[in-house]
Amino acid sequence: MKILVDADACPVKDIILDLVRQRNLKVIWVVSLNHYSQREDPVQVVVVDALPQAVDIALINRVEPMDIVVTQDYGLAALVLGKKGRAISPAGYIFTEMTMDSLLEKRHLRATARRAGFKIKGPRKRDPKDDQRFRRNFINLLDGE
Repeated sequence: MKILVDADACPVKDIILDLVRQRNLKVIWVVSLNHYSQREDPVQVVVVDALPQAVDIALINRVEPMDIVVTQDYGLAALVLGKKGRAISPAGYIFTEMTMDSLLEKRHLRATARRAGFKIKGPRKRDPKDDQRFRRNFINLLDGE
């Protein structure tokens, strides 16, 4: 098992590092050139170009069954599930086959509304409960639950 992270603006990198250090797991940050930083983390960093979907393509090409992907992208999560991987959002929500259809439909409806000129609220502000939920559910995924 390896941990792959859509690391462009990922707010839970420190939590991931804290939990995987204890388990000696391979961690891969995948970032675009636009989000690359000199941050020194004990992980493999894959830097891709800044084209749309470049990070997603690099991630999905590396996913194997039982790998864990951290992403807030529903489309990427759906592809991960299709490859028998597991996916979790930085807010701690575990993506499943049962929830994926409704999430993708919601994303489609929001995109259609935006194209039609409607204003759509962005994501809510993170709070400490998001980090707690992420830690708890990420541990569950690491433990195979």
